[in-house]
Amino acid sequence: MSIEIKMPALSPTMEEGTLAKWLVKEGDSVKAGDLMAEIETDKATMEFEAVDEGTIAKIVIPEGTDGVKVGAVIAVLAGEGEDVASVEAPTAPPPKAEVAKTEPKDAAPDTPAPAPTPAPTPAASLGDDRVKASPLARRIASEKGIDLANVAGSGPGGRVVKADIDNAKPGAAPAARTPETPAAPAASAPAAAPASVWYDESIPHEAEKLSNIRKTIARRLTEAKQTIPHIYLTVDIQLDALLKLRGQLNKSLENRGVKLSVNDMLIKALAVALTQVPKCNVTFAGDKLITYRRADISVAVSTPTGLITPIIRDAANIGLASISTQMKELADRAKDGKLKPEEYQGGTASISNMGMFGIKQFDAVINPPQAMILAVGAGEKRPYIVDDALGVATVMSATGSFDHRAVDGADGAELMKVFKALVESPMGLLA
Repeated sequence: MSIEIKMPALSPTMEEGTLAKWLVKEGDSVKAGDLMAEIETDKATMEFEAVDEGTIAKIVIPEGTDGVKVGAVIAVLAGEGEDVASVEAPTAPPPKAEVAKTEPKDAAPDTPAPAPTPAPTPAASLGDDRVKASPLARRIASEKGIDLANVAGSGPGGRVVKADIDNAKPGAAPAARTPETPAAPAASAPAAAPASVWYDESIPHEAEKLSNIRKTIARRLTEAKQTIPHIYLTVDIQLDALLKLRGQLNKSLENRGVKLSVNDMLIKALAVALTQVPKCNVTFAGDKLITYRRADISVAVSTPTGLITPIIRDAANIGLASISTQMKELADRAKDGKLKPEEYQGGTASISNMGMFGIKQFDAVINPPQAMILAVGAGEKRPYIVDDALGVATVMSATGSFDHRAVDGADGAELMKVFKALVESPMGLLA
Protein backbone atom coordinates (compact mmCIF):
# COMPACT_ATOMS: atom_id res chain seq x y z
CA MET A 1 0.00 0.00 0.00
CA SER A 2 1.36 3.42 -0.94
CA ILE A 3 2.28 5.94 1.77
CA GLU A 4 1.76 9.69 1.43
CA ILE A 5 4.74 11.76 2.57
CA LYS A 6 3.53 15.08 3.92
CA MET A 7 5.13 18.45 4.56
CA PRO A 8 6.35 18.24 8.17
CA ALA A 9 6.04 20.89 10.87
CA LEU A 10 9.69 21.46 11.71
CA SER A 11 8.96 24.02 14.44
CA PRO A 12 5.99 24.74 16.72
CA THR A 13 5.11 27.90 14.77
CA MET A 14 5.67 26.58 11.24
CA GLU A 15 2.60 26.79 8.99
CA GLU A 16 4.31 26.58 5.60
CA GLY A 17 7.77 26.34 4.13
CA THR A 18 9.83 26.10 0.97
CA LEU A 19 10.77 22.70 -0.41
CA ALA A 20 14.28 23.86 -1.19
CA LYS A 21 15.83 20.67 -2.56
CA TRP A 22 15.01 17.00 -3.09
CA LEU A 23 17.82 14.65 -2.02
CA VAL A 24 16.08 11.66 -3.66
CA LYS A 25 14.45 11.06 -7.03
CA GLU A 26 11.59 8.92 -8.28
CA GLY A 27 12.59 5.27 -8.26
CA ASP A 28 15.02 5.60 -5.33
CA SER A 29 14.65 3.20 -2.41
CA VAL A 30 14.65 4.74 1.07
CA LYS A 31 14.56 3.45 4.61
CA ALA A 32 13.84 5.11 7.93
CA GLY A 33 16.45 7.75 8.72
CA ASP A 34 17.51 8.42 5.12
CA LEU A 35 17.65 12.09 4.16
CA MET A 36 14.93 12.96 1.68
CA ALA A 37 14.76 16.73 1.29
CA GLU A 38 15.95 20.11 2.49
CA ILE A 39 13.10 22.30 3.75
CA GLU A 40 13.43 26.03 4.39
CA THR A 41 11.34 27.35 7.27
CA ASP A 42 11.12 30.92 8.52
CA LYS A 43 14.09 30.17 10.80
CA ALA A 44 16.49 27.81 9.05
CA THR A 45 17.00 25.27 6.29
CA MET A 46 16.57 21.80 7.76
CA GLU A 47 16.95 18.24 6.52
CA PHE A 48 13.86 16.00 6.38
CA GLU A 49 14.31 12.29 7.10
CA ALA A 50 12.25 9.32 5.93
CA VAL A 51 10.25 7.52 8.60
CA ASP A 52 9.09 4.61 6.41
CA GLU A 53 10.73 2.15 4.04
CA GLY A 54 9.84 1.91 0.36
CA THR A 55 10.43 3.30 -3.11
CA ILE A 56 9.83 6.90 -4.19
CA ALA A 57 6.95 6.48 -6.62
CA LYS A 58 5.92 10.09 -7.19
CA ILE A 59 7.40 13.46 -6.29
CA VAL A 60 4.32 15.67 -6.03
CA ILE A 61 5.93 18.99 -5.08
CA PRO A 62 8.97 19.99 -7.15
CA GLU A 63 12.00 21.48 -5.46
CA GLY A 64 12.02 25.26 -5.25
CA THR A 65 8.29 25.40 -4.47
CA ASP A 66 7.45 28.17 -2.02
CA GLY A 67 4.53 28.33 0.41
CA VAL A 68 3.99 24.57 0.87
CA LYS A 69 1.47 24.16 3.68
CA VAL A 70 2.23 21.84 6.59
CA GLY A 71 0.41 18.56 5.95
CA ALA A 72 0.39 18.90 2.16
CA VAL A 73 1.41 15.73 0.30
CA ILE A 74 4.87 16.26 -1.17
CA ALA A 75 5.64 12.73 -2.37
CA VAL A 76 4.22 9.21 -2.48
CA LEU A 77 6.12 6.13 -1.31
CA ALA A 78 5.38 2.70 -2.78
CA GLY A 79 5.29 -0.03 -0.18
CA GLU A 80 7.05 -3.41 -0.35
CA GLY A 81 5.92 -5.43 -3.38
CA GLU A 82 3.83 -2.59 -4.76
CA ASP A 83 4.12 -1.69 -8.44
CA VAL A 84 5.66 1.80 -8.57
CA ALA A 85 4.06 2.51 -11.95
CA SER A 86 0.57 1.93 -10.53
CA VAL A 87 0.92 4.54 -7.79
CA GLU A 88 -1.03 7.71 -8.52
CA ALA A 89 -0.31 11.15 -7.14
CA PRO A 90 -3.01 13.01 -5.15
CA THR A 91 -5.45 14.93 -7.33
CA ALA A 92 -5.26 18.11 -5.25
CA PRO A 93 -3.17 20.76 -7.06
CA PRO A 94 0.15 21.55 -5.42
CA PRO A 95 1.04 25.08 -4.26
CA LYS A 96 2.32 27.40 -6.93
CA ALA A 97 6.02 26.88 -7.58
CA GLU A 98 8.51 29.67 -7.57
CA VAL A 99 9.41 30.15 -11.21
CA ALA A 100 12.40 32.43 -11.04
CA LYS A 101 15.16 33.48 -8.68
CA THR A 102 15.39 36.97 -10.16
CA GLU A 103 12.76 39.48 -11.14
CA PRO A 104 12.25 41.41 -14.39
CA LYS A 105 14.33 44.55 -14.59
CA ASP A 106 11.30 46.84 -14.44
CA ALA A 107 9.54 45.02 -11.59
CA ALA A 108 9.67 46.20 -8.00
CA PRO A 109 11.26 43.73 -5.51
CA ASP A 110 8.91 41.00 -4.24
CA THR A 111 6.23 41.90 -6.82
CA PRO A 112 4.59 38.72 -8.17
CA ALA A 113 4.42 38.33 -11.93
CA PRO A 114 0.97 39.21 -13.32
CA ALA A 115 -1.29 36.60 -14.88
CA PRO A 116 -1.27 36.64 -18.71
CA THR A 117 -3.98 38.85 -20.23
CA PRO A 118 -5.08 39.43 -23.84
CA ALA A 119 -3.86 43.03 -23.72
CA PRO A 120 -1.91 45.21 -21.28
CA THR A 121 -4.06 47.00 -18.74
CA PRO A 122 -4.12 50.79 -18.62
CA ALA A 123 -1.74 52.37 -16.17
CA ALA A 124 -2.78 51.85 -12.57
CA SER A 125 -3.39 55.02 -10.58
CA LEU A 126 -1.97 55.35 -7.08
CA GLY A 127 -3.88 56.79 -4.14
CA ASP A 128 -2.30 60.22 -4.64
CA ASP A 129 -3.52 60.36 -8.32
CA ARG A 130 -0.04 59.55 -9.61
CA VAL A 131 0.29 56.88 -12.28
CA LYS A 132 2.02 53.72 -11.16
CA ALA A 133 5.27 53.65 -13.16
CA SER A 134 8.90 52.73 -12.75
CA PRO A 135 11.40 55.57 -12.16
CA LEU A 136 13.09 54.90 -15.51
CA ALA A 137 9.74 55.00 -17.33
CA ARG A 138 8.93 58.33 -15.64
CA ARG A 139 12.21 59.88 -16.70
CA ILE A 140 11.91 58.76 -20.34
CA ALA A 141 8.26 59.85 -20.49
CA SER A 142 9.24 63.29 -19.20
CA GLU A 143 12.00 63.59 -21.81
CA LYS A 144 9.62 62.57 -24.64
CA GLY A 145 6.70 64.65 -23.40
CA ILE A 146 4.47 61.60 -22.94
CA ASP A 147 1.55 61.74 -20.50
CA LEU A 148 1.79 58.59 -18.37
CA ALA A 149 -1.97 58.61 -17.83
CA ASN A 150 -2.36 57.81 -21.56
CA VAL A 151 0.02 54.82 -21.50
CA ALA A 152 -1.13 51.23 -21.00
CA GLY A 153 1.06 49.54 -18.41
CA SER A 154 2.27 46.00 -19.06
CA GLY A 155 4.18 45.62 -15.81
CA PRO A 156 2.96 43.96 -12.59
CA GLY A 157 -0.41 45.40 -11.55
CA GLY A 158 -0.57 47.62 -14.65
CA ARG A 159 2.69 49.39 -13.84
CA VAL A 160 4.16 51.41 -16.71
CA VAL A 161 7.65 50.22 -17.59
CA LYS A 162 10.32 51.35 -20.08
CA ALA A 163 9.00 49.16 -22.92
CA ASP A 164 5.57 50.80 -22.67
CA ILE A 165 7.12 54.27 -23.06
CA ASP A 166 9.23 53.14 -26.02
CA ASN A 167 6.02 52.06 -27.80
CA ALA A 168 3.96 55.10 -26.85
CA LYS A 169 3.44 58.31 -28.84
CA PRO A 170 3.20 61.82 -27.39
CA GLY A 171 -0.42 62.89 -26.96
CA ALA A 172 -1.82 59.37 -27.41
CA ALA A 173 -5.37 58.85 -26.18
CA PRO A 174 -5.94 56.75 -23.07
CA ALA A 175 -6.14 53.04 -23.82
CA ALA A 176 -9.63 51.64 -23.52
CA ARG A 177 -10.34 48.67 -21.27
CA THR A 178 -11.54 45.50 -22.89
CA PRO A 179 -14.16 43.18 -21.41
CA GLU A 180 -11.36 40.69 -20.73
CA THR A 181 -9.50 43.21 -18.53
CA PRO A 182 -12.15 44.99 -16.47
CA ALA A 183 -11.24 47.77 -14.10
CA ALA A 184 -10.60 46.50 -10.58
CA PRO A 185 -12.80 47.95 -7.85
CA ALA A 186 -11.11 50.66 -5.85
CA ALA A 187 -11.26 48.55 -2.72
CA SER A 188 -9.09 45.84 -4.29
CA ALA A 189 -6.46 48.16 -5.75
CA PRO A 190 -3.01 47.49 -4.28
CA ALA A 191 -1.88 49.95 -1.65
CA ALA A 192 0.88 52.29 -2.72
CA ALA A 193 4.23 50.87 -1.66
CA PRO A 194 6.62 53.05 0.34
CA ALA A 195 8.90 55.11 -1.84
CA SER A 196 11.91 53.29 -0.38
CA VAL A 197 11.02 50.06 -2.20
CA TRP A 198 11.51 51.58 -5.65
CA TYR A 199 14.92 51.55 -7.21
CA ASP A 200 16.60 53.00 -10.27
CA GLU A 201 16.63 50.13 -12.74
CA SER A 202 18.89 52.09 -15.08
CA ILE A 203 21.75 51.13 -12.74
CA PRO A 204 23.16 47.64 -13.44
CA HIS A 205 21.83 45.37 -10.70
CA GLU A 206 20.48 41.98 -9.71
CA ALA A 207 17.19 41.29 -7.90
CA GLU A 208 16.99 38.17 -5.77
CA LYS A 209 13.84 36.88 -4.10
CA LEU A 210 14.08 37.03 -0.31
CA SER A 211 14.39 33.72 1.51
CA ASN A 212 11.92 32.87 4.27
CA ILE A 213 14.71 33.43 6.79
CA ARG A 214 15.53 36.91 5.47
CA LYS A 215 11.83 37.82 5.41
CA THR A 216 11.53 36.76 9.05
CA ILE A 217 14.61 38.75 10.05
CA ALA A 218 13.22 41.84 8.31
CA ARG A 219 9.79 41.45 9.90
CA ARG A 220 11.06 40.80 13.43
CA LEU A 221 13.59 43.64 13.44
CA THR A 222 11.02 46.07 12.05
CA GLU A 223 8.53 45.04 14.73
CA ALA A 224 11.21 45.30 17.42
CA LYS A 225 12.18 48.87 16.50
CA GLN A 226 8.57 49.97 16.00
CA THR A 227 7.08 48.42 19.15
CA ILE A 228 9.91 48.25 21.72
CA PRO A 229 11.15 51.49 23.33
CA HIS A 230 14.90 50.89 23.38
CA ILE A 231 17.24 52.41 25.95
CA TYR A 232 21.01 52.12 25.35
CA LEU A 233 23.68 52.00 28.08
CA THR A 234 27.41 51.79 27.27
CA VAL A 235 30.40 50.96 29.47
CA ASP A 236 34.15 50.74 28.73
CA ILE A 237 35.72 47.57 30.11
CA GLN A 238 39.38 46.73 30.67
CA LEU A 239 40.16 43.32 29.20
CA ASP A 240 43.74 42.67 30.31
CA ALA A 241 42.86 40.47 33.30
CA LEU A 242 40.38 38.43 31.26
CA LEU A 243 42.89 37.96 28.43
CA LYS A 244 45.54 36.79 30.89
CA LEU A 245 43.14 34.30 32.51
CA ARG A 246 42.05 33.07 29.07
CA GLY A 247 45.67 32.34 28.15
CA GLN A 248 46.22 30.39 31.38
CA LEU A 249 43.03 28.37 30.96
CA ASN A 250 43.75 27.53 27.33
CA LYS A 251 47.15 26.09 28.33
CA SER A 252 45.46 23.83 30.88
CA LEU A 253 42.79 22.79 28.36
CA GLU A 254 45.13 21.90 25.50
CA ASN A 255 44.95 18.17 26.24
CA ARG A 256 41.13 18.33 26.05
CA GLY A 257 41.08 19.96 22.62
CA VAL A 258 39.28 23.04 23.97
CA LYS A 259 40.28 26.61 23.14
CA LEU A 260 38.32 29.34 24.89
CA SER A 261 37.45 32.48 22.97
CA VAL A 262 36.87 35.88 24.53
CA ASN A 263 33.24 35.55 23.45
CA ASP A 264 32.87 32.30 25.43
CA MET A 265 33.92 34.16 28.57
CA LEU A 266 31.63 37.11 27.81
CA ILE A 267 28.67 34.73 27.42
CA LYS A 268 29.41 33.38 30.89
CA ALA A 269 29.83 36.90 32.31
CA LEU A 270 26.47 38.06 30.90
CA ALA A 271 24.71 34.97 32.27
CA VAL A 272 26.18 35.43 35.74
CA ALA A 273 25.32 39.15 35.66
CA LEU A 274 21.70 38.33 34.78
CA THR A 275 21.41 35.97 37.74
CA GLN A 276 22.75 38.73 40.01
CA VAL A 277 20.43 41.35 38.48
CA PRO A 278 17.27 39.34 37.73
CA LYS A 279 15.26 42.49 36.97
CA CYS A 280 16.96 42.45 33.56
CA ASN A 281 16.33 38.74 32.91
CA VAL A 282 12.73 39.36 31.95
CA THR A 283 10.08 39.47 29.23
CA PHE A 284 7.39 42.15 28.88
CA ALA A 285 4.12 40.29 28.27
CA GLY A 286 1.41 42.93 28.04
CA ASP A 287 -0.20 42.95 31.47
CA LYS A 288 2.49 40.66 32.95
CA LEU A 289 6.24 40.78 33.55
CA ILE A 290 7.95 37.40 33.27
CA THR A 291 11.11 37.05 35.38
CA TYR A 292 13.28 34.05 34.52
CA ARG A 293 15.10 31.96 37.12
CA ARG A 294 17.69 30.80 34.59
CA ALA A 295 19.91 32.68 32.13
CA ASP A 296 19.73 31.17 28.63
CA ILE A 297 21.96 33.23 26.34
CA SER A 298 21.14 33.58 22.64
CA VAL A 299 24.34 34.17 20.69
CA ALA A 300 24.16 35.96 17.33
CA VAL A 301 25.79 33.90 14.56
CA SER A 302 26.10 35.12 10.98
CA THR A 303 25.21 32.49 8.35
CA PRO A 304 24.96 32.59 4.54
CA THR A 305 21.17 32.95 4.83
CA GLY A 306 21.13 35.54 7.62
CA LEU A 307 21.54 35.96 11.35
CA ILE A 308 20.44 33.21 13.73
CA THR A 309 20.81 32.94 17.52
CA PRO A 310 21.65 29.48 18.90
CA ILE A 311 21.24 29.26 22.66
CA ILE A 312 23.60 28.32 25.50
CA ARG A 313 21.19 27.03 28.16
CA ASP A 314 21.79 27.83 31.83
CA ALA A 315 25.09 29.49 30.93
CA ALA A 316 25.66 30.82 34.46
CA ASN A 317 25.87 27.31 35.90
CA ILE A 318 28.04 25.48 33.37
CA GLY A 319 31.80 25.67 32.93
CA LEU A 320 33.66 27.74 30.38
CA ALA A 321 34.92 24.62 28.59
CA SER A 322 31.33 23.41 28.16
CA ILE A 323 30.24 26.82 26.83
CA SER A 324 33.13 26.80 24.35
CA THR A 325 32.38 23.27 23.11
CA GLN A 326 28.64 23.90 22.78
CA MET A 327 29.18 27.23 21.05
CA LYS A 328 31.53 25.75 18.44
CA GLU A 329 29.11 22.90 17.66
CA LEU A 330 26.08 25.20 17.49
CA ALA A 331 27.85 27.76 15.30
CA ASP A 332 29.03 25.09 12.85
CA ARG A 333 25.55 23.60 12.52
CA ALA A 334 23.99 27.07 12.26
CA LYS A 335 26.20 27.87 9.26
CA ASP A 336 25.22 24.54 7.68
CA GLY A 337 21.52 25.25 8.33
CA LYS A 338 21.18 22.16 10.54
CA LEU A 339 20.08 23.61 13.87
CA LYS A 340 17.09 22.00 15.55
CA PRO A 341 14.25 24.37 16.54
CA GLU A 342 14.89 23.89 20.26
CA GLU A 343 18.48 25.02 19.71
CA TYR A 344 17.55 28.52 18.52
CA GLN A 345 14.02 29.15 19.87
CA GLY A 346 13.77 30.73 23.31
CA GLY A 347 16.53 32.35 25.31
CA THR A 348 16.23 35.02 27.99
CA ALA A 349 18.81 37.53 26.67
CA SER A 350 21.16 37.89 23.71
CA ILE A 351 24.76 38.81 22.97
CA SER A 352 26.13 40.06 19.65
CA ASN A 353 29.88 40.44 19.17
CA MET A 354 31.22 42.39 16.19
CA GLY A 355 34.70 42.88 17.60
CA MET A 356 36.20 40.47 15.07
CA PHE A 357 35.25 42.98 12.35
CA GLY A 358 37.00 45.83 14.12
CA ILE A 359 33.74 47.50 15.13
CA LYS A 360 34.43 49.69 18.13
CA GLN A 361 30.87 50.19 19.41
CA PHE A 362 27.31 49.63 18.17
CA ASP A 363 23.70 49.47 19.34
CA ALA A 364 21.97 46.12 18.76
CA VAL A 365 18.25 45.64 18.15
CA ILE A 366 16.45 43.67 20.87
CA ASN A 367 15.43 40.12 19.93
CA PRO A 368 11.79 39.86 21.09
CA PRO A 369 10.34 38.60 23.36
CA GLN A 370 13.62 39.14 25.23
CA ALA A 371 14.13 42.44 27.03
CA MET A 372 17.86 42.99 26.48
CA ILE A 373 20.76 42.36 24.14
CA LEU A 374 24.45 43.07 24.74
CA ALA A 375 26.47 44.52 21.84
CA VAL A 376 30.22 43.90 22.16
CA GLY A 377 32.86 45.87 20.29
CA ALA A 378 36.53 45.21 19.59
CA GLY A 379 39.17 45.21 22.31
CA GLU A 380 41.87 47.74 21.52
CA LYS A 381 44.79 49.47 23.17
CA ARG A 382 43.62 52.79 24.61
CA PRO A 383 44.92 55.41 27.06
CA TYR A 384 43.38 54.34 30.37
CA ILE A 385 43.59 55.20 34.04
CA VAL A 386 45.23 52.24 35.79
CA ASP A 387 45.87 52.51 39.55
CA ASP A 388 45.24 56.28 39.47
CA ALA A 389 47.83 56.80 36.75
CA LEU A 390 47.49 57.25 33.02
CA GLY A 391 48.55 54.12 31.20
CA VAL A 392 47.70 51.93 28.25
CA ALA A 393 45.19 49.11 28.56
CA THR A 394 43.20 46.79 26.33
CA VAL A 395 39.67 48.18 26.47
CA MET A 396 36.39 47.30 24.80
CA SER A 397 33.05 49.09 24.71
CA ALA A 398 29.88 47.12 25.47
CA THR A 399 26.37 48.50 24.96
CA GLY A 400 23.25 47.05 26.51
CA SER A 401 19.96 47.60 24.67
CA PHE A 402 17.00 47.30 27.06
CA ASP A 403 13.24 47.18 26.63
CA HIS A 404 12.27 50.25 28.64
CA ARG A 405 8.77 48.88 29.20
CA ALA A 406 10.26 46.08 31.28
CA VAL A 407 13.63 47.39 32.48
CA ASP A 408 14.19 50.67 34.30
CA GLY A 409 17.32 52.60 33.43
CA ALA A 410 18.77 52.10 36.92
CA ASP A 411 18.34 48.33 36.67
CA GLY A 412 19.95 48.27 33.23
CA ALA A 413 22.83 50.35 34.60
CA GLU A 414 23.23 47.90 37.48
CA LEU A 415 23.49 44.98 35.06
CA MET A 416 26.15 46.77 33.01
CA LYS A 417 28.08 47.58 36.20
CA VAL A 418 28.03 43.93 37.34
CA PHE A 419 29.01 42.71 33.85
CA LYS A 420 31.96 45.14 33.79
CA ALA A 421 33.11 44.01 37.25
CA LEU A 422 32.97 40.32 36.25
CA VAL A 423 35.02 40.90 33.10
CA GLU A 424 37.62 43.05 34.86
CA SER A 425 37.89 40.56 37.78
CA PRO A 426 37.26 37.33 35.85
CA MET A 427 38.08 34.81 38.57
CA GLY A 428 34.40 35.14 39.49
CA LEU A 429 33.59 33.31 36.25
CA LEU A 430 35.25 30.16 37.61
CA ALA A 431 33.15 29.97 40.77
